[in-house]
Amino acid sequence: MLMEQSIMEQRYDAVMGVIRDGFNVTEIAEKFGVSRQTVHSWLRRYEAGGIGALADQSHRPKHCPHQMDGAIEARLLEMRRLHPLWGQRRLAYQLKREGIEQVPSERGIYRALVRRGLIEPRTRKKRLVNYKRWERGKPMELWQMDIVGGILLEDGSELKCLTGIDDHSRFCVCAGLMKRAIARNVCAIFACSLEEHGVPEEILTDNGLVFTGRYAAQRVEVLFDRICRDNGIRHLLTAVRSPTTTGKIERFHRSLRVEFLRGKVFCSIEAAQEALDAWVSDYNTNRPHQGIGMCTPSERFSVRTPQTTAPALAADTRLVELRSGDDWITRTVAANGIISVAWQVFSVGKHFGGQVVDVHVNDTVLEVWLKNELIKTVARTTKGGIRKKRAQLPAVTSK
Repeated sequence: MLMEQSIMEQRYDAVMGVIRDGFNVTEIAEKFGVSRQTVHSWLRRYEAGGIGALADQSHRPKHCPHQMDGAIEARLLEMRRLHPLWGQRRLAYQLKREGIEQVPSERGIYRALVRRGLIEPRTRKKRLVNYKRWERGKPMELWQMDIVGGILLEDGSELKCLTGIDDHSRFCVCAGLMKRAIARNVCAIFACSLEEHGVPEEILTDNGLVFTGRYAAQRVEVLFDRICRDNGIRHLLTAVRSPTTTGKIERFHRSLRVEFLRGKVFCSIEAAQEALDAWVSDYNTNRPHQGIGMCTPSERFSVRTPQTTAPALAADTRLVELRSGDDWITRTVAANGIISVAWQVFSVGKHFGGQVVDVHVNDTVLEVWLKNELIKTVARTTKGGIRKKRAQLPAVTSK
């Protein structure tokens, strides 16, 4: 009775034909209809594991180049659960900072998050080929500033926050809380930011009344504009109803609301400011930004050029506070260098034509200041004094 041999038995007979019967590999390969390399592999497997090693083995590769390591995937999922707002680019950055040599690709991280149900797959909008991110070329060229609300206290009141970031580095230069967003509070926080970080070349804000008096019922120079003028800062304004012009500070507000303010109520303004300062410090030093090549804001902001020193700036700020009284008058110098103050017309020089100057009105003199430089001192002659002098002149009688 004929019985069909199993595959493992046929392989065993082929191996015995070489080892026991003395046939060469080529003859055995021709007899069983396989290649010589196959016969050699059967011999190696038999010598390594006996007859059991001749059974069929899995063809699965021992190593898959695109398969994520289990330990790395576990660490990845742990970070995602601790920080639900982190995307695949931020997670890859954090893995690299932790010293992992073979960091998975962003697409591999995305697939791992989808497999574990930590992210919902969706189609992404394609970025335009001609898209270009607009930003200034170096730090301290431009600050963007704005006011944001939504900081809640336990007593039901709401705080306002003056925020400011450097356009080039996204470094937060200002984050001060106040109960009311009035000019004095805003300018006090603004002056502290100038003392701490220096004087930028330009500042971009919206058209709020605390920033500019251009659209007020009576056009005046507000304190914020005066601080900018005295420190040589060019104050830029957005177009009316155009919040996208200050897009970077608006994006900062989104991060502030999502990462810091969500679900938080503070017991006092001091506690809120302390917590905000800690978050801003982490934002500036530890949080990478996709818009600046995954650098932290402090890395970009640290390459700035030296700015105005803090003591000199503090003196400038005190001078601005002194100029806010009733004895100070602001005038624009005419093209011929003439200004008129307290019924008195005099020249400060044609080379100052078009400049905005401050005039300190004393009882005896008029002091003309351009920023922090005294450019003219004129003896004051009151209107009543002029009449008195004219009255003392001898009368002219007709012959």
